[in-house]
Amino acid sequence: MTGPVEVLLDLLFPPKCVFCRKLLHKGEEGLCASCRSSLPWTLAGEAEQRPEFVSLCVSPLWYQDDVRASFHRYKFQGSRGYAKTYGRLVARCVREHLAGRYDLITWVPLSPERLKKRGYDQAMLLAMAAALELEDVAVETLRKVRNAEAQSGLGKDDSARRANVLGAYRAVDPELVAGRRVLLIDDIITTGSTISECARILRSSGAADVVCATLARARR
Repeated sequence: MTGPVEVLLDLLFPPKCVFCRKLLHKGEEGLCASCRSSLPWTLAGEAEQRPEFVSLCVSPLWYQDDVRASFHRYKFQGSRGYAKTYGRLVARCVREHLAGRYDLITWVPLSPERLKKRGYDQAMLLAMAAALELEDVAVETLRKVRNAEAQSGLGKDDSARRANVLGAYRAVDPELVAGRRVLLIDDIITTGSTISECARILRSSGAADVVCATLARARR
């Protein structure tokens, strides 16, 4: 039953769709009916791709239009509450494409410098929300040890992106991933360079396999 505090909060701050920002109707949570039918969902095989060192990476959405605008609010404007809805979408995609293929859930981490500036790690929040939906927990396996230039500033130049993240990550505890099948979660996949580098580190630390999931994928 909804308590008085929740009722008051809904009156003061009516819940809105995380994508189009329209007021939600009763029974809707995070996502309105219109967006549910009109968002740029990946269809069938479109959800899947295979970056280097990754057996399979899946994404429920294309990174465009309202998805891009929503993500920018989440990543750069402090709308961290979006993680719950995003996590639900990622978890559904994981169930559809990666069921039974992982033993451990983790995320692509921010550098300490960028974490301090932003105040939160958006991939960590997404991974934790998705893990909760999957009745699991997300654990830290990687640490970013070099504050590389933001990948978004390099466009879609795959070679520049690969060079930018090479050696930027380290395993926190190799024994944690040794022999385990790892589900690596990130927010957006563009060229796959960041995910590939993280997967390389996980495999070199003994991971038996690495699969990935992101909220959205960019069109190449």
